[in-house]
Amino acid sequence: MDVQEAVFLALDLTGTFVFAVSGVLLAARRGFDITGGLVLGLMTGIGGGMIRDVLLDRVPNALGQPIYLAPPLIATLLIYLIGKHISRARIWIVTFDAIGLAIFSVTGTTIALGAGANYPAALLMGALTACGGGLMRDAVASEDPAIFRGTDLYLIPALFGAGVTLIADATNFLGGVVSLIIAALAFVFRMLAWKLQWRVPQPMRQWSYRETPKRMKRLPSVFRKPD
Repeated sequence: MDVQEAVFLALDLTGTFVFAVSGVLLAARRGFDITGGLVLGLMTGIGGGMIRDVLLDRVPNALGQPIYLAPPLIATLLIYLIGKHISRARIWIVTFDAIGLAIFSVTGTTIALGAGANYPAALLMGALTACGGGLMRDAVASEDPAIFRGTDLYLIPALFGAGVTLIADATNFLGGVVSLIIAALAFVFRMLAWKLQWRVPQPMRQWSYRETPKRMKRLPSVFRKPD
């Protein structure tokens, strides 16, 4: 394994860990036990990557390289040991989720390119890797999936990271250091979008014939900033 491959593996494992942390934190916030936290951490950390690999017709990293199962386990044990000392779980969930989204937008795209995917497919695979685990986490934990809400941008920062990765590859600049820079930019983009509540137009609200959302009682999403 050369230096670039080692950097990429470390980056991908870091993304798995921080995404798993966001899942376990959400499990703790919802009152799940430690096994529920482990399941949610695994789902968040490796879910998007497994879907990507199945679509690319390759052995999922989590199955071909068992080391990918270690970060969710470590995240679960860590959060359940120190979780009671985290007083503002909400901001930590958003932060770790943003880190995972940023890293996976880069690594997911790079893996797709390595599997022979064309640029449009690699862009979609990068976004899927970045958003898939979070979507599964929110759905299982009965959260409003961040990717479906218009209160801030979620998919767009993932597409941004994947798109810049493709540009770097096309110009032969893609490498370990450049990957870190792209991930950092995608992270800043996502956090600014959450903090400042950047949003896209929401025409779907005008297409509903019933005021169903007003009758639905849900817990506030951890991703929604208070008014």
